[in-house]
Amino acid sequence: MNWKSFIENVSSDYHTTHPATNKDISLIKEKLNVELPRELEDLLSETDGVYDQFDCHLLWSINKIVEENLYYRGWEDFKDLYMPFDHLLFFSDAGNGDLFGYAILNGQIQREDIYVWNHEDDSRTWIASSLKEFIEGWITGEISV
Repeated sequence: MNWKSFIENVSSDYHTTHPATNKDISLIKEKLNVELPRELEDLLSETDGVYDQFDCHLLWSINKIVEENLYYRGWEDFKDLYMPFDHLLFFSDAGNGDLFGYAILNGQIQREDIYVWNHEDDSRTWIASSLKEFIEGWITGEISV
């Protein structure tokens, strides 16, 4: 799949950036101890993030993926408020505190399903069967939180 073309076809209000290098992509694997799903790895090899017309993230850059996941996994105060985050790989946010990600099982993302973590009630809810469905649904408003 050509992710850049797909995103441009869904909406011209979104743009991509330079591709991530294999070294950049391996940073996620190293820092977060997880194997990426093929669809996310392919997207990142075409663009290191997807942004709207105001430069707000639709999908985070590799650095932001690593930074945000380490933050949620490591902040001590969260341990008293929320279930652990090490079984999720976040890659985007809704702009209201809620985060989107994949479920991790045994160090791998075994299914392409996308979940939303609700920061108010700590629920983790399925919202899309793939990254493609998530991107299209979020851009068109078919998916909302």
